[in-house]
Amino acid sequence: MTITEQDVRHLAKLASLALDDRQLAVATAELDHIVAYVQQLQAVDTTGVLPIANVAGAVSITRGDAPGMMLSQAEVLALAPAKGVDAILVPKVVER
Repeated sequence: MTITEQDVRHLAKLASLALDDRQLAVATAELDHIVAYVQQLQAVDTTGVLPIANVAGAVSITRGDAPGMMLSQAEVLALAPAKGVDAILVPKVVER
């Protein structure tokens, strides 16, 4: 599979990115190299190789997820800079 400029234009549109001609050419070349490398990896015979989740043998050192003391709804609302009747009001962050 070869990545074309049309593919990159479509991806840029989906990601709401504005790419100029130079950026489009660079992104096309880089994505084409990435796809070619993935195809090379897919060609490797992994028959009999067991999947592993961690190649370094690291163990998670984070504590377990245990419920603790919670604030009441009234206490949380008292701390909020802007609130409605029963909710914290926040500014709109996504605009299209």
